[in-house]
Amino acid sequence: MDVLYFAWVRERIGIPRESVDSQAATVAELVAELSAREERYALAFSDVSALRVALDQELSDFDAPLVGVREVAFFPPMTGG
Repeated sequence: MDVLYFAWVRERIGIPRESVDSQAATVAELVAELSAREERYALAFSDVSALRVALDQELSDFDAPLVGVREVAFFPPMTGG
């Protein structure tokens, strides 16, 4: 699946997107896998309450299943203005 990173998440990880081969069943499991990779991922995902996730461009939750998902995007909450 493609994993996209936006705003400060992208800055901490250092790349805007990557293709990930994962056995994770949920978004939370994917976050755990990514966090275990390197310190930069652990830093980016250290506080998931400060993050939002979209699965195939639909806002979702961290307990959402990944079955059939082709794209996961992580980004900070958006503010209006």
